[in-house]
Amino acid sequence: MSSIMNKRIRLSELVVRLLIYMAAMVSVLLLVGILLYVFSRGIGSVNLTFLTTVTSTLNGTVGIAGNIVNTLYIIVITLLIATPVGIGSAIYLNEYAKQGRLVRAIEFTTEILSGIPSILFGLFGMVFFGNVLGLGYSILTGSLTLTLMILPLITRNTQEALKTVPDSYRSGALGMGAAKWHMVRTILLPSAMPGILTGVILAIGRIVGESAALLFTAGSGYLLPKAGAGILKKVLESGGTLTIQLYLSMAKAEYSTAFGIAVILLLIVLCINALTKFMARRLDVNKAS
Repeated sequence: MSSIMNKRIRLSELVVRLLIYMAAMVSVLLLVGILLYVFSRGIGSVNLTFLTTVTSTLNGTVGIAGNIVNTLYIIVITLLIATPVGIGSAIYLNEYAKQGRLVRAIEFTTEILSGIPSILFGLFGMVFFGNVLGLGYSILTGSLTLTLMILPLITRNTQEALKTVPDSYRSGALGMGAAKWHMVRTILLPSAMPGILTGVILAIGRIVGESAALLFTAGSGYLLPKAGAGILKKVLESGGTLTIQLYLSMAKAEYSTAFGIAVILLLIVLCINALTKFMARRLDVNKAS
Protein backbone atom coordinates (compact mmCIF):
# COMPACT_ATOMS: atom_id res chain seq x y z
CA MET A 1 0.00 0.00 0.00
CA SER A 2 2.80 2.35 0.87
CA SER A 3 4.58 1.60 -2.42
CA ILE A 4 1.42 2.53 -4.36
CA MET A 5 1.20 5.81 -2.46
CA ASN A 6 4.86 6.52 -3.15
CA LYS A 7 4.34 5.90 -6.85
CA ARG A 8 1.37 8.31 -6.87
CA ILE A 9 3.43 10.96 -5.08
CA ARG A 10 6.33 10.51 -7.48
CA LEU A 11 3.99 10.69 -10.47
CA SER A 12 2.39 13.90 -9.20
CA GLU A 13 5.85 15.40 -8.59
CA LEU A 14 6.88 14.52 -12.15
CA VAL A 15 3.71 16.12 -13.55
CA VAL A 16 4.21 19.31 -11.52
CA ARG A 17 7.89 19.46 -12.50
CA LEU A 18 6.97 18.99 -16.16
CA LEU A 19 4.41 21.81 -15.96
CA ILE A 20 6.99 24.09 -14.33
CA TYR A 21 9.54 23.36 -17.05
CA MET A 22 6.91 23.96 -19.74
CA ALA A 23 5.98 27.32 -18.18
CA ALA A 24 9.64 28.33 -18.10
CA MET A 25 10.12 27.28 -21.72
CA VAL A 26 7.07 29.26 -22.81
CA SER A 27 8.52 32.39 -21.19
CA VAL A 28 11.88 31.87 -22.88
CA LEU A 29 10.31 31.13 -26.27
CA LEU A 30 8.13 34.24 -26.04
CA LEU A 31 11.19 36.41 -25.38
CA VAL A 32 13.21 34.77 -28.16
CA GLY A 33 10.28 35.10 -30.56
CA ILE A 34 9.83 38.81 -29.85
CA LEU A 35 13.56 39.47 -30.20
CA LEU A 36 13.83 37.56 -33.47
CA TYR A 37 10.76 39.21 -34.97
CA VAL A 38 11.72 42.76 -34.02
CA PHE A 39 15.37 42.36 -35.02
CA SER A 40 14.49 40.74 -38.34
CA ARG A 41 12.13 43.59 -39.19
CA GLY A 42 14.19 46.49 -37.86
CA ILE A 43 17.91 45.72 -37.92
CA GLY A 44 18.14 46.77 -41.57
CA SER A 45 17.07 50.32 -40.66
CA VAL A 46 19.71 50.79 -37.98
CA ASN A 47 22.87 52.43 -39.24
CA LEU A 48 25.13 55.35 -38.38
CA THR A 49 22.96 57.86 -40.24
CA PHE A 50 19.85 56.61 -38.45
CA LEU A 51 21.51 57.11 -35.07
CA THR A 52 23.30 60.44 -35.67
CA THR A 53 20.85 62.53 -37.70
CA VAL A 54 17.29 63.81 -37.42
CA THR A 55 14.51 63.29 -39.91
CA SER A 56 14.71 65.96 -42.59
CA THR A 57 12.88 66.15 -45.92
CA LEU A 58 15.36 68.71 -47.29
CA ASN A 59 18.39 66.58 -46.46
CA GLY A 60 16.65 63.31 -47.26
CA THR A 61 17.58 61.75 -43.91
CA VAL A 62 15.65 59.61 -41.46
CA GLY A 63 17.16 59.64 -37.99
CA ILE A 64 16.44 59.49 -34.30
CA ALA A 65 19.37 61.43 -32.84
CA GLY A 66 17.05 64.09 -31.44
CA ASN A 67 14.84 61.46 -29.81
CA ILE A 68 17.86 59.78 -28.23
CA VAL A 69 19.01 63.12 -26.78
CA ASN A 70 15.49 63.86 -25.51
CA THR A 71 15.37 60.46 -23.82
CA LEU A 72 18.71 61.15 -22.10
CA TYR A 73 17.44 64.57 -20.95
CA ILE A 74 14.35 63.03 -19.37
CA ILE A 75 16.32 60.20 -17.73
CA VAL A 76 18.85 62.56 -16.14
CA ILE A 77 16.35 65.19 -14.96
CA THR A 78 13.91 62.61 -13.60
CA LEU A 79 16.59 60.76 -11.65
CA LEU A 80 18.07 63.99 -10.27
CA ILE A 81 14.69 64.77 -8.72
CA ALA A 82 13.33 61.32 -7.86
CA THR A 83 16.43 59.58 -6.51
CA PRO A 84 17.17 61.82 -3.49
CA VAL A 85 13.46 62.16 -2.66
CA GLY A 86 12.83 58.42 -2.94
CA ILE A 87 15.91 57.38 -0.96
CA GLY A 88 15.30 60.08 1.65
CA SER A 89 11.69 58.96 2.07
CA ALA A 90 12.77 55.34 2.51
CA ILE A 91 15.39 56.30 5.12
CA TYR A 92 12.79 58.29 7.07
CA LEU A 93 10.20 55.50 6.95
CA ASN A 94 12.66 52.76 7.85
CA GLU A 95 15.04 54.44 10.31
CA TYR A 96 13.45 57.54 11.84
CA ALA A 97 9.66 57.32 11.76
CA LYS A 98 7.83 55.55 14.54
CA GLN A 99 5.44 52.88 13.31
CA GLY A 100 1.98 54.37 13.38
CA ARG A 101 -0.73 55.96 11.30
CA LEU A 102 1.60 58.38 9.54
CA VAL A 103 3.95 55.64 8.34
CA ARG A 104 1.05 53.45 7.25
CA ALA A 105 -0.49 56.40 5.41
CA ILE A 106 2.75 57.14 3.54
CA GLU A 107 3.27 53.49 2.61
CA PHE A 108 -0.34 53.22 1.49
CA THR A 109 0.12 56.34 -0.64
CA THR A 110 3.21 54.95 -2.37
CA GLU A 111 1.40 51.70 -3.09
CA ILE A 112 -1.52 53.62 -4.60
CA LEU A 113 0.87 55.70 -6.72
CA SER A 114 2.51 52.58 -8.11
CA GLY A 115 -0.86 51.22 -9.20
CA ILE A 116 -2.23 54.31 -10.98
CA PRO A 117 -2.32 53.94 -14.79
CA SER A 118 0.37 55.98 -16.52
CA ILE A 119 -2.19 57.74 -18.70
CA LEU A 120 -3.65 59.34 -15.56
CA PHE A 121 -0.21 60.60 -14.57
CA GLY A 122 0.02 62.13 -18.01
CA LEU A 123 -3.34 63.85 -17.63
CA PHE A 124 -2.36 65.23 -14.22
CA GLY A 125 1.06 66.34 -15.48
CA MET A 126 -0.48 68.14 -18.46
CA VAL A 127 -3.01 69.99 -16.27
CA PHE A 128 -0.81 70.80 -13.27
CA PHE A 129 2.76 71.11 -14.58
CA GLY A 130 1.82 72.13 -18.11
CA ASN A 131 -1.12 74.48 -17.58
CA VAL A 132 -1.13 75.58 -13.92
CA LEU A 133 2.65 76.04 -13.66
CA GLY A 134 2.88 77.21 -17.26
CA LEU A 135 5.57 74.78 -18.40
CA GLY A 136 3.58 73.66 -21.44
CA TYR A 137 4.69 70.71 -23.55
CA SER A 138 8.30 70.38 -22.48
CA ILE A 139 10.96 67.95 -21.34
CA LEU A 140 10.72 69.40 -17.83
CA THR A 141 6.97 68.72 -17.70
CA GLY A 142 7.55 65.14 -18.78
CA SER A 143 10.36 64.69 -16.25
CA LEU A 144 8.27 66.00 -13.36
CA THR A 145 5.45 63.68 -14.35
CA LEU A 146 7.74 60.67 -14.56
CA THR A 147 9.18 61.60 -11.17
CA LEU A 148 5.77 60.92 -9.63
CA MET A 149 5.66 57.57 -11.42
CA ILE A 150 9.04 56.20 -10.36
CA LEU A 151 9.08 57.54 -6.79
CA PRO A 152 7.22 54.48 -5.41
CA LEU A 153 9.65 52.15 -7.21
CA ILE A 154 12.76 53.80 -5.76
CA THR A 155 11.21 54.24 -2.31
CA ARG A 156 10.02 50.65 -1.93
CA ASN A 157 13.25 49.15 -3.29
CA THR A 158 15.30 51.29 -0.91
CA GLN A 159 13.07 50.29 2.01
CA GLU A 160 13.47 46.61 1.26
CA ALA A 161 17.23 47.04 0.82
CA LEU A 162 17.51 48.77 4.21
CA LYS A 163 15.47 46.01 5.87
CA THR A 164 18.02 43.43 4.71
CA VAL A 165 20.77 45.13 6.76
CA PRO A 166 21.10 43.23 10.08
CA ASP A 167 19.99 45.09 13.21
CA SER A 168 23.34 44.24 14.77
CA TYR A 169 24.94 46.81 12.46
CA ARG A 170 22.67 49.51 13.86
CA SER A 171 23.03 48.55 17.52
CA GLY A 172 26.80 48.12 17.17
CA ALA A 173 27.30 51.55 15.59
CA LEU A 174 25.02 53.30 18.07
CA GLY A 175 26.65 51.45 20.96
CA MET A 176 30.04 52.79 19.89
CA GLY A 177 28.68 56.34 20.13
CA ALA A 178 27.98 57.03 16.46
CA ALA A 179 25.25 59.54 15.68
CA LYS A 180 22.12 58.25 13.92
CA TRP A 181 22.80 60.02 10.62
CA HIS A 182 26.47 58.99 10.69
CA MET A 183 25.38 55.38 11.14
CA VAL A 184 22.91 55.65 8.27
CA ARG A 185 25.41 57.34 5.97
CA THR A 186 28.47 55.19 6.64
CA ILE A 187 26.98 51.78 7.44
CA LEU A 188 23.39 51.30 6.32
CA LEU A 189 23.53 52.97 2.91
CA PRO A 190 26.74 51.22 1.76
CA SER A 191 25.36 47.88 2.94
CA ALA A 192 22.03 48.44 1.17
CA MET A 193 23.59 49.93 -1.97
CA PRO A 194 23.07 46.85 -4.22
CA GLY A 195 19.32 46.94 -3.66
CA ILE A 196 19.15 50.73 -3.96
CA LEU A 197 21.11 50.71 -7.20
CA THR A 198 18.90 47.96 -8.58
CA GLY A 199 15.83 50.10 -7.89
CA VAL A 200 17.37 53.12 -9.62
CA ILE A 201 18.35 51.12 -12.70
CA LEU A 202 14.88 49.57 -12.89
CA ALA A 203 13.48 53.09 -12.68
CA ILE A 204 15.60 54.00 -15.72
CA GLY A 205 13.99 51.11 -17.57
CA ARG A 206 10.55 52.44 -16.60
CA ILE A 207 11.49 55.90 -17.89
CA VAL A 208 12.84 54.58 -21.19
CA GLY A 209 9.76 52.47 -21.85
CA GLU A 210 7.13 55.07 -20.89
CA SER A 211 5.02 56.63 -23.63
CA ALA A 212 1.42 57.24 -22.47
CA ALA A 213 2.31 59.87 -19.86
CA LEU A 214 4.79 61.62 -22.15
CA LEU A 215 2.26 61.98 -24.95
CA PHE A 216 0.41 64.52 -22.79
CA THR A 217 3.42 66.25 -21.27
CA ALA A 218 6.69 66.16 -23.23
CA GLY A 219 5.33 66.58 -26.75
CA SER A 220 6.89 65.16 -29.90
CA GLY A 221 9.74 67.50 -30.86
CA TYR A 222 12.67 65.70 -32.45
CA LEU A 223 15.23 68.42 -33.18
CA LEU A 224 18.66 68.46 -31.57
CA PRO A 225 19.40 71.24 -29.05
CA LYS A 226 21.44 74.17 -30.26
CA ALA A 227 24.95 74.63 -28.95
CA GLY A 228 25.63 76.90 -25.98
CA ALA A 229 22.59 78.19 -24.13
CA GLY A 230 20.35 76.02 -26.32
CA ILE A 231 21.38 72.98 -24.29
CA LEU A 232 19.71 74.44 -21.19
CA LYS A 233 16.78 75.95 -23.09
CA LYS A 234 16.00 72.52 -24.50
CA VAL A 235 14.61 71.54 -21.10
CA LEU A 236 11.72 73.96 -21.60
CA GLU A 237 11.06 72.86 -25.18
CA SER A 238 9.02 70.00 -26.57
CA GLY A 239 10.96 66.75 -26.76
CA GLY A 240 9.72 63.40 -27.98
CA THR A 241 11.47 60.30 -26.62
CA LEU A 242 12.19 57.09 -28.53
CA THR A 243 8.88 55.56 -27.46
CA ILE A 244 6.93 58.61 -28.62
CA GLN A 245 8.66 58.53 -32.00
CA LEU A 246 7.93 54.81 -32.27
CA TYR A 247 4.24 55.50 -31.72
CA LEU A 248 4.20 58.33 -34.26
CA SER A 249 6.06 56.25 -36.85
CA MET A 250 3.54 53.43 -36.51
CA ALA A 251 0.67 55.92 -36.81
CA LYS A 252 2.18 57.19 -40.08
CA ALA A 253 2.74 53.63 -41.36
CA GLU A 254 6.52 54.17 -41.33
CA TYR A 255 7.12 50.61 -40.29
CA SER A 256 10.82 50.36 -41.09
CA THR A 257 11.54 53.39 -38.90
CA ALA A 258 9.28 52.06 -36.14
CA PHE A 259 10.97 48.67 -36.05
CA GLY A 260 14.38 50.33 -36.16
CA ILE A 261 13.47 52.30 -33.04
CA ALA A 262 12.13 49.10 -31.47
CA VAL A 263 15.54 47.47 -32.00
CA ILE A 264 17.25 50.37 -30.21
CA LEU A 265 14.77 50.18 -27.32
CA LEU A 266 15.29 46.44 -26.93
CA LEU A 267 19.05 46.91 -26.90
CA ILE A 268 18.70 49.60 -24.22
CA VAL A 269 16.48 47.35 -22.09
CA LEU A 270 18.89 44.42 -22.45
CA CYS A 271 21.81 46.66 -21.49
CA ILE A 272 19.92 47.98 -18.45
CA ASN A 273 19.19 44.45 -17.22
CA ALA A 274 22.77 43.35 -17.81
CA LEU A 275 24.06 46.43 -16.00
CA THR A 276 21.74 45.72 -13.07
CA LYS A 277 23.07 42.20 -12.63
CA PHE A 278 26.68 43.28 -13.12
CA MET A 279 26.52 46.11 -10.59
CA ALA A 280 24.65 43.98 -8.05
CA ARG A 281 27.31 41.26 -8.29
CA ARG A 282 30.17 43.73 -8.04
CA LEU A 283 28.65 45.40 -4.99
CA ASP A 284 27.96 42.05 -3.35
CA VAL A 285 31.55 40.97 -3.95
CA ASN A 286 32.91 44.24 -2.54
CA LYS A 287 30.62 43.98 0.49
CA ALA A 288 31.70 40.39 1.12
CA SER A 289 35.38 41.28 0.86
